[in-house]
Amino acid sequence: MPNSLGNDFSRIDLKLIADMIEPNARVLDVGCGNGDLLKLLADRHSIDARGIELSRDGVAEAVSKGFAVVQGDADTDLENYPDNAFDYVILSQTIQATRNPKLVLEHMLRIGQHAIVSFPNFGHWRIRLQLMFKGHMPVTDTLSYAWWNTPNIHFCTIRDFVGLVDEIGAVQQSAQALDANGRLIRFNMPWWFWNLFGEQAVFVLKRGK
Repeated sequence: MPNSLGNDFSRIDLKLIADMIEPNARVLDVGCGNGDLLKLLADRHSIDARGIELSRDGVAEAVSKGFAVVQGDADTDLENYPDNAFDYVILSQTIQATRNPKLVLEHMLRIGQHAIVSFPNFGHWRIRLQLMFKGHMPVTDTLSYAWWNTPNIHFCTIRDFVGLVDEIGAVQQSAQALDANGRLIRFNMPWWFWNLFGEQAVFVLKRGK
């Protein structure tokens, strides 16, 4: 799955995700791109890291770094992984580029003990203002493609994602939101505040009972 960002926003979400991973964990990075997150995890933790990536160039670059990455599509190939094969399954800045986000998330929770998802928030106030006053699809640091060449096909807000988590009966273990400057928004702020001022979010989920 191609990374859905044009500008990588210094990929602060990758640093947050790396901090969430326990040492010696089995990790699958879905849509791993060129292996940046796998490298970060390898540098910080002793993990069994694997990846799946749609782009041939991304696979080649990740493999050249020494990582076990296969070419595949999150929408169709996750069903081939067995239950509980990993401790963490990660989908960073890619869920909005999948054809069936609900199915992808369900597979992540089936094959992993935990699912970590980061995504740009389409409910951010800058996006709302661009739509209101300029009347065209917004272009921001985290959503930097024009409407006609974007790989993003399912934009969502933080509130939308929380609704999806509830829909599939998953348990939200933790969540973090980042403002436009990459600073963490306080956890005790209400959801509407995150939805308005969070430029991107990172969620850690597990299967419900």
